[in-house]
Amino acid sequence: MAQKELYKKVKIKKTVTEDKAIQTWYKGFSTANPDNKSYKLYDIALIKQDIINHFHIRKGEKLSDPDFGTIIWDILFEPLTEQLKQAVISDVNRVLQTETRVSINEVIVTEYENGLQIEATLTYLPYNITESLRFSFDQNNGLI
Repeated sequence: MAQKELYKKVKIKKTVTEDKAIQTWYKGFSTANPDNKSYKLYDIALIKQDIINHFHIRKGEKLSDPDFGTIIWDILFEPLTEQLKQAVISDVNRVLQTETRVSINEVIVTEYENGLQIEATLTYLPYNITESLRFSFDQNNGLI
């Protein structure tokens, strides 16, 4: 009989070994798109908008950070020589490297009739999603 009641005296601590993945959410707002019903942006949409905002600013225009922004606005009317093209690629890489939530895979600069087109292939690090973004810097209309 003592052996049968032995199991009542033994206590086992339950250990839970759940492998919880670290999840990251980004939350912000933007008033740039008038078609949005809400100004809230999340995750990849917020990362894209932050990158677009960075490209909208001419380098030296931000008083608190003169290195913020891009040189593209200053060279739009210049002929796209190989040297200038490399300077633009270098500048685009510098801008994109300030965004710690992405990894740069490739940057291609091409000239079109009224400006420059930048195609950047990026990987959104928290999500492991790769996407190509195309930015057109137009002499007449700005960033489109």
